Amino acid sequence: MSEPGLREPDPEGPVTHTYRTMDVAVAGGDLHVGVWDPVQEPFADALLVHGVTASHLAWQFVVEFLPGVRIIAPDLRGRGRSNRLGAPVGMRAHAADIAAVLDAMDVERTLVVGHSMGAFVALVFAHRHADRVSRIVLVDGGLPLDVPVGMDTDALVSSILGPTAARLSMRFADVAEYLGFWRSHPAFAGAWTPELERYFAYDLEDDGGGRLKPATSYATTADDTLDLNTGQDLPDAVAGLRHPAILLTVPRGLQDQVPGLYAPEHLARVLAASPGVRHRRLDDLNHYTVVMSARGAAAVATTVRRELGQERVSGEP
Repeated sequence: MSEPGLREPDPEGPVTHTYRTMDVAVAGGDLHVGVWDPVQEPFADALLVHGVTASHLAWQFVVEFLPGVRIIAPDLRGRGRSNRLGAPVGMRAHAADIAAVLDAMDVERTLVVGHSMGAFVALVFAHRHADRVSRIVLVDGGLPLDVPVGMDTDALVSSILGPTAARLSMRFADVAEYLGFWRSHPAFAGAWTPELERYFAYDLEDDGGGRLKPATSYATTADDTLDLNTGQDLPDAVAGLRHPAILLTVPRGLQDQVPGLYAPEHLARVLAASPGVRHRRLDDLNHYTVVMSARGAAAVATTVRRELGQERVSGEP
């Protein structure tokens, strides 16, 4: 049964979507998927892929800004309600899972939007399942990161994710304590909302000893981080890119620090190496708030609407 979308609608405005979830059979078990169905028809589809320790609820912020778009957003394996799924891991495994989701939804071809690690997944999916993708929106991720060569897995995870990964081994007495952990996070200073509370509460599960722990699997997070930085699937996907693609970047990183994930000099290099990728900078946002704030979600949604419109006008593959 459908229920109102998780983002509270404007009491004087129309409800744009209804929200439901479903489970899709994939290698090793079931993948949990959130779907926001638009109340108006006809509608376009968009597949939205979340970041490395996130869940499908990271996308709840964009819902009201995409009327007329059906939003299909899985919990990637090892995260959210898909956290019991282990091997296979890596970008190729996520790409196979996404293909299964589109099959279950009877979607032949769609716009794919990925945030953070989800952007890397989007590129590998487009490379391996080219006929299922129309266009790609990469949100602060997707093109190669500037990381030292030769780091071991734990050091690599720590250097990129820092406290985001460290929290996966922490335990919390209750939801309020976990929300307190995130309230003090520099990325959300002045940007706390009820939607964030729903998103973070969804991330928790019982640890079996009376305390709560993040649902995200550290092992899967580490394996995925290693794969996207040292594996061959991403370089092959970037080199073989043949879909219209745009990269959105922000100036601040996971700790609201400057520079963000893509320092200006490194960004210039990776864009020069990928001339088929257009670029748009979104100012005054960080790696989290680019999707998990009203202002960031509105900016991302604007790009999504433009990409859907370009596809209808130009008929590009």
